[in-house]
Amino acid sequence: MLNVYLLRHGETKYNADGNRYCGRTDIDLTEKGIAQANLVNSQLKGMSFDAVYSSPLKRAQYTAEIASGLKPVQTDERLIEVDFGGWEGKTKEEFIAENAGLWNSWMDDPAVAKAGGTGESAAEVVARVDDFYQEILRKHPSGNILVVGHNGLNRLYLAHKLGMPLKHYRRIVQENSSITLFSLDETGELNLKLLNSRIK
Repeated sequence: MLNVYLLRHGETKYNADGNRYCGRTDIDLTEKGIAQANLVNSQLKGMSFDAVYSSPLKRAQYTAEIASGLKPVQTDERLIEVDFGGWEGKTKEEFIAENAGLWNSWMDDPAVAKAGGTGESAAEVVARVDDFYQEILRKHPSGNILVVGHNGLNRLYLAHKLGMPLKHYRRIVQENSSITLFSLDETGELNLKLLNSRIK
């Protein structure tokens, strides 16, 4: 049984500024985001990880390094955030005002719809993240690993593995630098143990 400690990165300026969609935009953590990552480090004191994996984007990589106390960490392109197309850099209110139809299509069936009109579909996101975890499970059939990703990415994967329609992924909450813990057995079945938690 593999235990996966899953984090969303710490706060960025986009998170603080009306929760702007960051997507592939590579921005840094705020001071609060750094503090959040340090808090995770204190929560994980005494934990031993067989490996630490991160999205290659700075906000996730830096969170992973601070939270784990390891540098460098292993990055993987499959953990990069959803490509939000024309929504990147905008708040939900801003891009809905520009084109509500795009948002409605995404909410109706994100598995098929392209985020922001030109970005990824949820099915594409799930496929690459699932591929990552299948490979990781072959490398680490048991033990503990830390994975730092992104809000959209993590929630879509969890929705998929929990058997939820992907259009309900937004019902899963993952705040900046909160810990989600799940296990994967040898068949890849996921059991959710903690969601959006402070474990100490």
